[in-house]
This record gives sequence, structure tokens and C-alpha cells, in this order.
Amino acid sequence: MTILFQRELERTLDALVSRFSSSNSKRIEAWTFDDEPSRRRAEARLRDLGVNARIRSAYKPLLHFFLEEVDWTALEAAHVIYPVHSAAPANRFLLEAYPLSALAKDLAVTFEASTGDALSYEVNLTFKDGGTAIHKVFAPNHLHQDMIGETSLSPTGWVAVDGDAGSRVETDYEILFHPAMKAIAAHDWGVVEPYFEELSIAVTLPIEDRALPYGDEVISLREGLHEDFYFSLLEFFQKHSGKPVGDRTLRPGQIVPDIRYGERPSVRVELRPLSSREREDQHQPLDTAVAPLPTSQIKAELQEIGGHAFTAATRAGRSVNARYRRGTDRPVIISGGQHANETTGVVGALRAARQLAAMPDAHFVISPLENPDGYQIHWRLRENNPRHMHHAARYTAHGDDLEYRSAGDPGEKAIRHEAERLTGARLHVNLHGYPSHEWTRPLSGYIPRGFAMWTIPRGFFLIMRHHAAWAKQAEQVLDHVTRRLMQNTAVVEMNRRQKELFELYAGDPGFRMINGFPCLVSVVEHQTVPLTMITEYPDETIYGEAFIAGHTAQMQTVLAAYDAAQVITEPEILVA
Repeated sequence: MTILFQRELERTLDALVSRFSSSNSKRIEAWTFDDEPSRRRAEARLRDLGVNARIRSAYKPLLHFFLEEVDWTALEAAHVIYPVHSAAPANRFLLEAYPLSALAKDLAVTFEASTGDALSYEVNLTFKDGGTAIHKVFAPNHLHQDMIGETSLSPTGWVAVDGDAGSRVETDYEILFHPAMKAIAAHDWGVVEPYFEELSIAVTLPIEDRALPYGDEVISLREGLHEDFYFSLLEFFQKHSGKPVGDRTLRPGQIVPDIRYGERPSVRVELRPLSSREREDQHQPLDTAVAPLPTSQIKAELQEIGGHAFTAATRAGRSVNARYRRGTDRPVIISGGQHANETTGVVGALRAARQLAAMPDAHFVISPLENPDGYQIHWRLRENNPRHMHHAARYTAHGDDLEYRSAGDPGEKAIRHEAERLTGARLHVNLHGYPSHEWTRPLSGYIPRGFAMWTIPRGFFLIMRHHAAWAKQAEQVLDHVTRRLMQNTAVVEMNRRQKELFELYAGDPGFRMINGFPCLVSVVEHQTVPLTMITEYPDETIYGEAFIAGHTAQMQTVLAAYDAAQVITEPEILVA
């Protein structure tokens, strides 16, 4: 193993106490990246030294203002005028307020955009006794260039003393990130991909997560740092390789930020060999599984489904496993786990296949886990942070998205090529998921670059990609599937609730509504199967009853799509 960078830091809160313990200052305001209990303890230490201190959160300051400084029980209404800055998307600071209105069930909360570049919210409170109050809530940010030369407006630390305007203070949270990124960028990576086997970024932070009383929402600075490291490094290596930012064919290797709780801030960046270890857990009843399945159970379920077994190889030496059940029905390909941190699709695919296997004429391929290398990274990272979305597990051990593999070097994607060869299927149902709570990059402009429309949940939706000649059939499949899904009232209600919040904070999601379900439909000629239906369930990172609801909806979608494939009229395509 080669260490590229290592550092342990003094905690910013400790540095503040030390700085003001011997000063003549009597009042300070500070904004740091810390949980509330830690900030309160630092305030108490300063108070014992004769300093009146208020230490607030630099991350999501408006939401923390309501959580920490407002008596909600006395309020009737709140009107928030949020900042709009020329260096950020117009809704950036509105998104930072999410999910305020969902937390305030009996409180009327309204929002209005401000004019000018002032980085403060104006909060107008109306109380039940008729009283009113106006508060200014500062949102400390700074303009900076990132590793690929893009300018971002990002949250930062700040200190104001004895009523002055204050100035920026680079916090431990920021110092862990920026120097580590620079050290990685300074390394000689050569020009041949992949550049490494595993690039490990091990971080400890003395910051606890804070669960919010709505859905799966949580305030997690540790998760935010994982996302910032992972996507910032993807962007750096995309530029290094000469590829455009956002390119999914890049193969840098496996990037693994592991951000854990620890008493002192620290970071260690090192190159490691790939691991072929299979992490195991108890098997669960498939229909009521409350968490992701261990790979041994996935293999056992495939064995029970039966049929012709075939495999593809991964970079780390694992196998992608699939089964082909030949029948007289029209064939359908069913896949899951392309992005391995999207786990309800794995269970939903197996549940659907098990039901289809009991039908005498069923004709299908089931490939429930297309990215087993990523799945093991997800399993490894969940051991310490089970509720984080862990996008490091999204791609393969090569660091690419297997969907975008070339025919000459298919790797895991060979499982699809063989499925198509065996079946000649005209429909591929590809089960996916996305974050079940807010997704942010705190140190890179807050909104995830290239994924702005995925930053907060927007319900269970379907994506249909089809050949131009199959447009009518695509509509028929979507109509059939959404009519069946309408019977799942829990999903219908989840969609209504999440769509309402998404529109408030993020704007128009850009969907077509088909039988009450959001759908995105596009013509894509390069795909080898004429109809590909992709599911998107907000499943990163749900457990328990929510997980059961997720894989049940995935299963229902597969079964409905299979039935639709049997009744559509295929187009007559003239061959020149």
C-alpha cells in the first residue's frame, strides 16, 4: 500500500476555545461544520471563560435556525426570503431550506426569492398570540475554484467578534478535503487507465448525523464529505484523461471514500489492492427482506429459480450470475444492481423471477446483481454508515458505469450480451434506485454537479428508452405498467408527497404523468434492445418496512412489464 497523504487536525471548535480563552473579546458568533451537541459544549467552555458565544452550523443554516433557535409550538406562520446569488443556481439557497415545510406540519411556511447577492435569509415569523419577529440568518459562503477550474459558491466557516461583520475561517472539515484533493492531483498517475486498483480516502470526523422527523431525511456532514470526495475525484480523473466532465466511460479504478466517526479529524489517502472478500450476513425471507441481501443468498435464490446458468467476470475476480428460463412466451430480460448502492431492485428482480419461474410458459433472463464488485464496496461502507447513500459503490471496480462499456471490452456487460443472444428479447426491464434523502456536495457548490434533478426525492418513476420504430409499443408498455402500479396506494401516496416537495424546492421535475405516475420517455437508437424500461425508486438508503415497500414496487413493475410484453403488437420493420 502506498500512502499519498496523511494528516490529523485540531478540531475547529477546540481552536476557537483556545483562541478566545486569552483574548479580550466578550462576544463571538461562529459558523462551523459540527453537530449541535458539539457546538453547545464549545459554547459552554467559552462561557466559563467569560465569553458569550453562539456557534451555528455553516451547513444548511436556515434549517438549523429553525431546529435550534425557534419555538415551533408558538408559531402560526413563517415567511422566508431566501438569497439568490449570481454565482449559484437561482434555487440554491431554497434547496438548503429543504425539508423545512415537511417538518413544520402545522406551520404555514412560504418562500420568496430575494434580489441582490446578500448571503442572508430574512425570516418573518408570525406567532399564535399575534406577535411578529424578523430575523436575519447568515449563510456563510465563499467563491473558489475547484480542482477542474470550475468556480463554486460553497458553505464555509466564519467568525464574527464583538459585533463586527466577521471573516472566513477555514474549518477542519474544509482542511481535510482541500489539501487531500491537491495531494491526489499532484501524484503522477500516468496516462493508462485504470490508474490504480483502489484509491482509499479514510477520514474520521467527530460529527454525528442528525435524523429528521420526515421520511428518510438526515443531516449528515460525513455523508456529504463522502459525496464530495467521490465526485470531485471522478471529475479530476475525467479531466486528467481528457474526457468531458460527467463521462461514464472513464476507468480510473475504484475510488472509496470511507468517512467514519472519530474523536479527532483525520484523513489518510492510500493506494490499495482490490479486495475479493465477500461479506456475509444472515439470509432473509425474500418477500419480507428488510435490508440488502448477502451475495450468498442471491446465488441461492438464482439456484432455486433454475434454468441455464451463465456468468460474466469482474475486475476483482467475482462473477456476475444470471439464469435463462426458456419458454413459449415472448422473452423479457430482467436486471438489477447495475449501480450497486441501489438495492431494492436486486430483491425486486428476484421476487419477480421466482413468480415467473412458477409459470409453465415463462421466458426470461434474470440477472439480479450486475455489479458485484460495487456491491461489496456498498456492504463494506454500510458497516459503519448504514444510512449513507455511498455513491462510491455505484460503479464497477474499474470505476466506470457498465452501461457505457464498449463491445470490445464488455466485462460485466457481457451478461447482457449473452442474455440478448439467448433470448432475442425486445424488452429489457432494468431496476434502479436513487437517494431517499437529500443529496449534497457541501464543499463544491452544495448542489451535486450534473445531478441537480436528483438532489431530493421525487417519487417512484419510470424511464422508457426506445427505438423510434417502437414508439407506440413504448407507450403501450408504460400505460399497462402504470395502470397496474396505480393499485399500490402506498406508492401513489409517496409519489404525491415527494412530488409536492420537489416542486416547492427544486421546481418542475420535467415528467410526463401517465396514469398518475411520472415518466420520462426518449428515443435512443444505439441500445441493442428496442425497449428498455428503467425504474427509479428512492431507495438509498432505506430499511425495514420502507425497504419492503421498495422491492415490492420493483417486483410489481417487472411482472406488469412482463405481461405487457405478451400483448403488445410488434412493429413491422422494413429491412432495406
